[in-house]
Amino acid sequence: MKNIGVWLDKEKAHIVRIENGKEALETIVSEVENFRIHGGSGTRFKGGPQDVVQDSRYLEREKNQLRSYFRNIATAIKDADALVLFGPAEAYKKFHKELLENYPNLNKKIKGVKNADSMTTNQTIALIRDFFK
Repeated sequence: MKNIGVWLDKEKAHIVRIENGKEALETIVSEVENFRIHGGSGTRFKGGPQDVVQDSRYLEREKNQLRSYFRNIATAIKDADALVLFGPAEAYKKFHKELLENYPNLNKKIKGVKNADSMTTNQTIALIRDFFK
């Protein structure tokens, strides 16, 4: 039986495969940019010219980058028999939603979705090993 645990945030995903008591770690690095939206006054005087910030353009680009990142992860875990998702922020929840909407075969194999802080790789492996015991 191939048990797979995924710890992910917006920067990277650690995929831990446990098969026949052996563990293997794979890391997928995302290409999601950190968006810092600049805007506001173009002058030091109150009421001066304002820069128009196109939030929707940044958000749409981030959404497409996340979709590509999630597609890479889903491809890497497609052979799982059991799956668990962990993460420190919202990325693992968004990935769970993506699996629910677009990958029904993988979604059926999910045994847990849990919040977990940022960890070292050894802590991540231990967390996933303990989950499947």
